[in-house]
Amino acid sequence: MLKHESRIGKLNAPAARVYHTISDFSRLENITPPDDKMKVVHADADSCKFAMGSNGEFGMRIVERTENDMVKIASDESVPFTFYLWIQLKEVDEADTRVRVTLHADLNPMLKMVAKKPLTQFVDQLVDKLEASFN
Repeated sequence: MLKHESRIGKLNAPAARVYHTISDFSRLENITPPDDKMKVVHADADSCKFAMGSNGEFGMRIVERTENDMVKIASDESVPFTFYLWIQLKEVDEADTRVRVTLHADLNPMLKMVAKKPLTQFVDQLVDKLEASFN
C-alpha cells in the first residue's frame, strides 16, 4: 500500500469557490494547464481521463462529495491498480482555504517501483496548481 499526503496548500478563496471547481471534472482546465507530462483527454462532471506522456492513459471518477469540505476520487477500470484521492478543504477565513490531497494506492511491489514517483508527483503538483489557480 502506498500512502502519500501532500503538504497543506493555502488558497486565497472561500471553500465554496474551491469546492465548485474541484467537485466537477469538466472544470479541470481551470486547475490543470496543459504541459508535456499530463494532458486531459476526457472530462465530464463525474469522470476524467489523463494521458501521461509515454505511460499511457489513466482514468478517475468522483465517488463521494461533501459540499465545501471534501471530494473523494477513485481509479476507474483503465488503471491496473486501485487508488483513492481525498481532496480535503478547510476554510480558515472567507478568503483563506487550506487544501490537502491524500493518495492511497494498492500497488504490488513491482508496480510500486514504477508508479510511485508519477503518483506522488501528481498529488504534489495538484496542490501547486490549485494554489496557482486560487492565488
